[in-house]
Amino acid sequence: MDVIKSVLNGYPLGLIYFSKVGEDTYEVLDGQQRITSLGRYITEKFPWIDGNGHPWYFTALNPDERERFLNTKLLIYVCEGTEKEIKDWFRTINIVGIPLNTQETLNSVYSGPFVSKAKEEFSNSNNTNINKWSHFIPGTAKRQDFLHAALGWISKDTGDNKRIEDYMSAHRFDDNITELKAYFTSVIDWITSVFDFSPEKEMCGLKWGELYERFHDKAYNPAAVAEKIRQLYESFYVKDKKGIYEYVLDGCQNTKLLNVRVFDEPTKKAVYAQQTATAKNKGESNCPLCAIGHDANHTRIWDFKDMDADHVTAWSKGGSTEIENCQMLCKTHNRAKGNR
Repeated sequence: MDVIKSVLNGYPLGLIYFSKVGEDTYEVLDGQQRITSLGRYITEKFPWIDGNGHPWYFTALNPDERERFLNTKLLIYVCEGTEKEIKDWFRTINIVGIPLNTQETLNSVYSGPFVSKAKEEFSNSNNTNINKWSHFIPGTAKRQDFLHAALGWISKDTGDNKRIEDYMSAHRFDDNITELKAYFTSVIDWITSVFDFSPEKEMCGLKWGELYERFHDKAYNPAAVAEKIRQLYESFYVKDKKGIYEYVLDGCQNTKLLNVRVFDEPTKKAVYAQQTATAKNKGESNCPLCAIGHDANHTRIWDFKDMDADHVTAWSKGGSTEIENCQMLCKTHNRAKGNR
């Protein structure tokens, strides 16, 4: 609405950026929404609402308003040159305030049939799949976030965008996005088949491409997965809900992903004092695992600072973070025990 009001009042719309992708072909880099709004208004797709709340379709304007609208000049800057020149150009306009993100920049650097078709699929706000994708990928179609995710997944990008850039360069002049679309769909379908329940907010933004590559060949029971996820969400001890998904996919082995609540200092000191007193009476180490060994540490009494609290029964196997399930181990044995 602001765009239409600006044109009718003779206000400038701001600079619009195009990139040249062919002899007589151009692609909009920045200003797509403004151009689309103008076109949709002229073709009667929506009315402009004036200050009094009255709707005005284009054909309802008086003749001089329609003429002024149609004769409005747009200020357009066309970017063309080598890939390096385009990259340098984008760095410059970003410095002076044009908020281009990485994918928007790459779209123009590697503009061509591949990017055009990719944007039709992943940057189209009318795509009915966007609601589904939004459960797993943060951002919007307008800012190229779904396209960026799709390219990151298929290129196995590590976060520095170099593999995305290599992939776009290699496919720049492809006239289809079959491979890209198929891979993206495979990842999304895998997620929804393994986690067959209403998506939780913590699922958005996980490294789904990496998780797919690591685990898509494993068989999962969706009902069992859903039940385990429910239990972990309800657990007081799980501090990092985002880590639940990788934890379950990996067979519930790495509790570090969950940032499980640890034993507090009073509990550790109480257990240390009890173990140490018992150990001294028996003439053995206050680390239970050292005590059953046969090396020099068999009778060693460790200082509190040299020991760590450990779950007697691993948390992942149902053990609680309560004093009854706490033991103090020397740091070496605690690291060695892990999740066993």
